[in-house]
Amino acid sequence: MAPAISLQLYTVNAALEPDLDGGVRRLAEIGFDTVEAFAFVGRSAELKQAFDAHGITATTGHAFLVEETIPLPDGSVMTAPSHADTFAAAKELGLEIVIDPFVGPDHWTTRESVERIAARLNAAAVEAAEHGLRVGYHNHDHELRPQIEGQPALQVLASLLDPGVVLELDLYWASAAGIDVVAFIQELGDRIVAVHVKDGPMREGISTATIPTDQTPAGQGDVRLAEALAAAPALEYAVIEFDGYDGDVFDGVEQSYRWLRATLSTEAVSA
Repeated sequence: MAPAISLQLYTVNAALEPDLDGGVRRLAEIGFDTVEAFAFVGRSAELKQAFDAHGITATTGHAFLVEETIPLPDGSVMTAPSHADTFAAAKELGLEIVIDPFVGPDHWTTRESVERIAARLNAAAVEAAEHGLRVGYHNHDHELRPQIEGQPALQVLASLLDPGVVLELDLYWASAAGIDVVAFIQELGDRIVAVHVKDGPMREGISTATIPTDQTPAGQGDVRLAEALAAAPALEYAVIEFDGYDGDVFDGVEQSYRWLRATLSTEAVSA
């Protein structure tokens, strides 16, 4: 069965903030019936109302589970909602998987620090299970650049996670880190249940320290998206995202949606 095509709502947040209903309507018109929520704690009812009005469900969502405080780019620090509040909001919204989107670069350089991350995700998964939810982790480039015992730190994390904890592999950031995304997916197998479908030119120096603005619609850049999608045996969600895009973001999203739908349809026929 082909994975569901989704969209990380951060991509279009600038449009959703002033007009949530109008922005969600535009996504439904493109063809989305599934999205990935973010910053949903405290506004789950509002989001669900907009989703319900336009035939959309949110089945995955990003929320901080490992760290209690998160440094922000402007130098301030945010306090993450409690696990109890996070899982209650996720349940209200109808999520299936709550995915931690970020643990800072300093925590991926030693086995001990990766063991700490794994322990916290495993503990969060036990709590989540009481709500009928799963837990996962989403990468950027900094989890894949450091090598620990000859393996990328994210791969070490995967080896330490309980079987029910999943990964959402960001194909763009993994590629930027120099990872062969196809081989990496084949190595981790069923652990990867979601990917971020994101494209753009690959060159030296791409990192989250300075977000690129030349990302492209899916299929128009250097990321081996189609091969990666075909290599994932347990893929449930293919999630479109832009971190930075110079053009009309809804146009970029629609181009990505059309490419992804065609690619997944072709793979289904080939299978």
